[in-house]
Amino acid sequence: MDTKTDAKPDAAERKENEEAVEATETSGAAEADGAAEAEGATGTSEADDTYDADEVAEAEAAAAEPRPAGAGQGAGAIVSVGLGIVALSGSWLGTVASARESLIGQLNTAQTASVATQVSEVYGDSWHAAALVGGVFALIALIVGAVVLARPAFGAPGKAQATWIKSTAWAGVSLGVLGLLLAVAKYTDLLLGLPKTS
Repeated sequence: MDTKTDAKPDAAERKENEEAVEATETSGAAEADGAAEAEGATGTSEADDTYDADEVAEAEAAAAEPRPAGAGQGAGAIVSVGLGIVALSGSWLGTVASARESLIGQLNTAQTASVATQVSEVYGDSWHAAALVGGVFALIALIVGAVVLARPAFGAPGKAQATWIKSTAWAGVSLGVLGLLLAVAKYTDLLLGLPKTS
């Protein structure tokens, strides 16, 4: 009787011990899984934070870098140079205006007019018309070049202007000034004036 009584507690104790061991193993595995998940989450968040920080740094660096000016300023600079060359070398419009003034002078001048009057009406007005057209082209070239040079300060602050655009715009401004001076000199007969008649 005592043996059976002793055997029952031993079996009960053994069963309790086994259940306790299983519970301990289960809780240990759960804790290990939780720790692994926590480590994985921490590693991912740190990697995400690092990645986000790198993206922000790159975006800030790109925003801080001076960007070159657009194509419009380059086109304006080239147009300025072209207009300056036309002002100096002459244009089809100047030729037409000169021929028109010459024809008007011939029609309005009487055959009995003096030589000085005929020269002035037929050739002088024609010369002045060509000089006037050249001066208009030179003035436009000067204005366009000046606008291109002033564009970064007013229209697009903070953006760097390409060196070739500045150089071309300055060339257009220089040609415009030179063409304007020559046009004024021709129009006022300071340069290649009409010949004197006796």
